[in-house]
Amino acid sequence: MTQEARDLDELAQRARFELDCVNYPAREWVRPREADGRPVHDVVIVGGGQNGLSLAFRLLRDRVTNIRVLDRSPSGFSGPWVTYARMHTLRTPKTVSGPELGIAALSVRAWYETKYGREAWAALGKIPRGDWNDYLEWLRRTAGIDTTHDAEVVGIQPRDDGYLAIETRIAGTVETILARNVVLATGIEGSGRWAVPAMIEKALPRERYAHTSEAIDFEALRGKRVAVLGAGASAFDNAATALEHGAASVDLFARRRALPRINPNRWIEFAGFMRHFGDLDDARRWSFMRHFLGMNQPPPQDTFERCARFDEFDLHLGSPFESVDFDGRSVRLKTPRGVFECDFLIVGTGFVIDLANRPETAGFADKIALWSDRFEPEPGEADATLAGYPYLTGSFQFTEKVPGSAPWLKNIYSHTFGAMASLGGAAGISQLKFSTDRIALGITRQLFLDDADEYLPSLKAYDVAELDTSAFDAARAVRQTKVA
Repeated sequence: MTQEARDLDELAQRARFELDCVNYPAREWVRPREADGRPVHDVVIVGGGQNGLSLAFRLLRDRVTNIRVLDRSPSGFSGPWVTYARMHTLRTPKTVSGPELGIAALSVRAWYETKYGREAWAALGKIPRGDWNDYLEWLRRTAGIDTTHDAEVVGIQPRDDGYLAIETRIAGTVETILARNVVLATGIEGSGRWAVPAMIEKALPRERYAHTSEAIDFEALRGKRVAVLGAGASAFDNAATALEHGAASVDLFARRRALPRINPNRWIEFAGFMRHFGDLDDARRWSFMRHFLGMNQPPPQDTFERCARFDEFDLHLGSPFESVDFDGRSVRLKTPRGVFECDFLIVGTGFVIDLANRPETAGFADKIALWSDRFEPEPGEADATLAGYPYLTGSFQFTEKVPGSAPWLKNIYSHTFGAMASLGGAAGISQLKFSTDRIALGITRQLFLDDADEYLPSLKAYDVAELDTSAFDAARAVRQTKVA
């Protein structure tokens, strides 16, 4: 074992000691359930990245232990950090917290200082994404979060007995898992799909384009002409990665005429908003989110400079694609500023909210209430995109489009970007500790209320004596005998 491994092992032991110091109440309290001779999980978490990991940890601390975490990725690859995330560092401040649930020895700072030293932390600007991934995996092991990898959820269906049946493929084997509650912790795209404009899908051979969320062989782009569509952070990340791999040229095209300069995500980073946005009335939430989403987010300064330092990079603002075609050799992109040719196109146009397109929710998407079903904005305040977000409870639960038609929806929680309109955020790191608390409180509340009628008989039957007066009674009897 290396010195670094020994140091991290000592930190893990310290963390477990700190957890033991605050482990009250320690009693497991949720009553086990069975159906068809099989155990029913109290909670199944779909997604083992930072959101699913943090929630599982929170539930274990609340002594809800009959849980299962499913992740479609191989071990060590949960989340985007070592797959399609192509920034050098996280975009959030290094002081961000959440997954550690307030246990200092489990914080990313404690991990980083143990691994690299205090001076390295002091000099650090933002956390490298590879280190963040390694930290999360260390936390998973230290906190004892058992995760089933290579597990794909292909559907969720309600049963007549009130439980949820989760249809899965685990390492290629079909398995149905039963649960009382399901949490969808499936990340940014967890309430829809990555968006590729139809004109691109129709015009180009599949080997000539890729979305930023896909695996891209950047080495194969060495010496090639690359175009990037989009002006968000991930579009710039991919442009920079292509340049760093030796692309002959990279042209980035954006519809907007100027890059945004102000990042609204920095404004919302205070406890009042992140904890209590979901407590606002609908009109205020609508106004906040309409303005917030309309501001857009600029690429981080260091991300922009990754591209700008290359002479082979050019930026084309006010240049939406009017048409796209392929002549058998080159991709041709017609814009208001001229026609451009490239060998490969990277699409950074984000995602769309579309519950019917997700395997987890496709079977009942028509029963889920959207904001369009619950709120009518004032004239001039309409927003079709915002109206398509699911209308969630304060604990991230789906709600019914038609009251009484699908009461089991209260047992499905959406810890995805789809919660943005209702709760002010969910899929990002910044709000992780606040969203995790809301979901955990909702789950433990529902578990207790559902079993409430079983707890009173348990209390009435409780007969564990704590007081023993036998020695006193015996001594008293002796004294009385002597007096007599």
